[in-house]
Amino acid sequence: MIEVKGLVKTYGNKRAVDGITFTVKRGEILGFLGPNGAGKSTTMKMITGFIRPDAGTATVGGIDVAVDPVGVKRQLGYLPESAPAYPEMTVEEFLRFIAEIRGFRATSEKHARVEHVLGLTHLASVRAQTIETLSKGYKQRVGFAQALIHNPPALVLDEPTDGLDPNQKNEVRTLIRSMAAEKAVILSTHILEEVEAICTRVIIIASGRIVADETPSALRARQPGARLDEIFRALTT
Repeated sequence: MIEVKGLVKTYGNKRAVDGITFTVKRGEILGFLGPNGAGKSTTMKMITGFIRPDAGTATVGGIDVAVDPVGVKRQLGYLPESAPAYPEMTVEEFLRFIAEIRGFRATSEKHARVEHVLGLTHLASVRAQTIETLSKGYKQRVGFAQALIHNPPALVLDEPTDGLDPNQKNEVRTLIRSMAAEKAVILSTHILEEVEAICTRVIIIASGRIVADETPSALRARQPGARLDEIFRALTT
């Protein structure tokens, strides 16, 4: 569903992403890990078409993002870091707006999609509130709802549980697991317990390069008895 080959991105003298190659199949939840500045967000932005790679290719559902970026965006639900949204809109207004952008123009169809994601993300109670008045956790839920509204076959989620309390994190993780059978998911996170809780595979990058690509259990087997954070540090320092 998602295929990345030799992606490269350079900013000035710094190579942020240095020849990354991987694939994500439908049914996989890929945990995408790395220290700050490792190139995680840059890679995700290239996959989703928000920035152009200097070299390499990224395809989603067989569509090359450099050739047809709009076609790729139809295949993707994207939750960027910090879940940007229009603060003066209410939650419902914003989701209706996103539904229209995604091509749901008929009133009944648009209403159905908005109601569906309001229920999935537990936002019904704040549907009439403006986004600027919401807590960070609820703003994150709004970002997650807009990523799901068109029921895409692939999801790219940058820190999807950032700012959520423990109960909300569990709700989001349960939702991601429930959708995984029919979607390809890339999940960027710095919460290692999240990797063990929901990810079927892990890629760790450091200095723009992949240093590990395996299952969480295989990653643990590298150093039996070591904590996951210890293994992570050993691979990225």
